[in-house]
Amino acid sequence: MGFEGADPGTVRPGGRTARVRASVLRAAGDALAEHGFAHLDLADIARRAEVGKTTVYRRWGTVTSLVADVLVDMAEQSVPRTETGSLLGDLKANARLVQRTLADPRQGALFKAVIAAATCDAKTAEALHRFYGIRVREWAPCVRQAVDRGEVPEGTDAEEVIRAVSAPLYYRLLTSGDPLDEADADRAAEAAAAAACAGAYVRGDQRRA
Repeated sequence: MGFEGADPGTVRPGGRTARVRASVLRAAGDALAEHGFAHLDLADIARRAEVGKTTVYRRWGTVTSLVADVLVDMAEQSVPRTETGSLLGDLKANARLVQRTLADPRQGALFKAVIAAATCDAKTAEALHRFYGIRVREWAPCVRQAVDRGEVPEGTDAEEVIRAVSAPLYYRLLTSGDPLDEADADRAAEAAAAAACAGAYVRGDQRRA
């Protein structure tokens, strides 16, 4: 699930280099979670990963390219979409996956660091948008299946429904900092499902039709 036209280091290598990539990306994720984007240093990451500095500099070149590859790897490693047979069940599965990720001490801190970096670094922002694009597109079919079953109206924007599920969870992570639990996830899914069933996410052109 690599990205076409990616920067150096963002294309997934194969064979024996995969272990080096995995070690470096793990070290980069740890450093991001511990100290944030501003304090990332390629030499420190090489030390953490126990690989040569020249390997890291040659393969990734810049901190931005390395962070982009961290996001590529996170998208590749994400849990596949769950199918439960109902829109609410599918959206709850999605919400609980997001909740578990954001509530995890390491993963939650990592996402905070990357989101913060994306506000001031264009390449990190682009990588973050690509990451979420992959995740949204992976889960969107559950909404289209709900349209086919007659649970939600024709013309419902599937990707907007998926975004609506995770939005309140990220808002809570980044604003109040209150703990996230399954009840929060279920409430977000229920709200998105209810709005979708009521036609809130029908595309504008479809409403006029």
